[in-house]
Amino acid sequence: MRAVVLVIAITSLMLTFPAAPGIGAAAATAKLGAAIPLTGRYASGGAQVRAGYEFAVEDINARGGVRLGTQRVQLQVTVVDDESDPTKTVSRLEALAAQGTATLLGGFGSDLHAAAAAVAEKNKIPYCGVAFALHAIHEHGFRFLFSPFPKSPEIASETYRFLNASIAAADRPRRVAIFQERTDWGRELGDIWTARSGENGYQIVLRADYTPLSRDLSDIILRAKSAGAEAVLAVPTPPDGITLIREMKELDFNPKIVMLIRAADGVSWAQGLGKDGDDVLLAPGWHHAVKFPGVAELNAKHEQRFGRPADVIVGPAYACVQIVADAIERAGTLDPPAIRDAIAATNLQTVIGRVRFRPDGTGIVPTVFVQWQAGKQELVWPKDLGAVPFLYPAPPWRGR
Repeated sequence: MRAVVLVIAITSLMLTFPAAPGIGAAAATAKLGAAIPLTGRYASGGAQVRAGYEFAVEDINARGGVRLGTQRVQLQVTVVDDESDPTKTVSRLEALAAQGTATLLGGFGSDLHAAAAAVAEKNKIPYCGVAFALHAIHEHGFRFLFSPFPKSPEIASETYRFLNASIAAADRPRRVAIFQERTDWGRELGDIWTARSGENGYQIVLRADYTPLSRDLSDIILRAKSAGAEAVLAVPTPPDGITLIREMKELDFNPKIVMLIRAADGVSWAQGLGKDGDDVLLAPGWHHAVKFPGVAELNAKHEQRFGRPADVIVGPAYACVQIVADAIERAGTLDPPAIRDAIAATNLQTVIGRVRFRPDGTGIVPTVFVQWQAGKQELVWPKDLGAVPFLYPAPPWRGR
């Protein structure tokens, strides 16, 4: 039988926590807790999040840890698997909160983060989460939720800005289909893409709903093909994204642009689809080619351990730990509400660029677009961060 909580041992970290220090006592460690989907539909993204946390904690501890008053303490993290299930996200974060955790770290996927935010608020423990673009959760007045990651309004606006800056007006894919997942995030981004389409010169010819983890998406694909869609925008889970590509090929639907945010984040995308996975766009919040301090060192460590530069979600996860460590030092205490106030005042250069937070906890961070090219994820926007040329239009399936 599967254990209720899976604790992932990280070599450089202690996973058995000492009792919380009393007033005037010396703290032994600064405890962090993370619920991450290491199995289930989001496992490929969760693996990247975990790697980013591991690398950041290793690097900070190798430099002596974090300053806490007159002493330095090591960061210490417990990682639990929520199995890509929001209900388990809640129960396992509650268990971490009960252990005297100073800060909670999130996993991957907007629905998991939405569940986690309420736990952090209830327990008055700051929560830092990446790999989720859902903006609506930030409209609930949560004070302990922070996310240094692009949200739906930025992604939607930047989608059209990117396309209009990258493609000559006469060649743009004006007719757009939105494949809208029946989730809060699917509806939210579908609404904003639609609302901002006309002012940017695009026509939404189809908004088609589908249920996550559907085995057959041929109906919405055929409807998009019949409507003459030249571009497809969607936010599928990784399994749904793979299903979409395979069935689009089978049905010979050849849009000039396919943007599948979230689905194409993991390296498993190319492993599962081969050349069919090329030309797809994603908006992962980061790419290893950006020119920010610490990125080269992170890439070198990732290359040594995994044989490739840092994956796209590794950078944002790494930045979360940088932000938390900086906040602990500025707070001068492990008291969660004090750390929360310090995070809110963040103005820090990280591997994802300079990070600040709005009053609602959303991060002021760059929005990037990445494209699969010849089996590799390449940065294609913004140009001033080191982007390579955007490949357009996507070739027909029969020409690959």
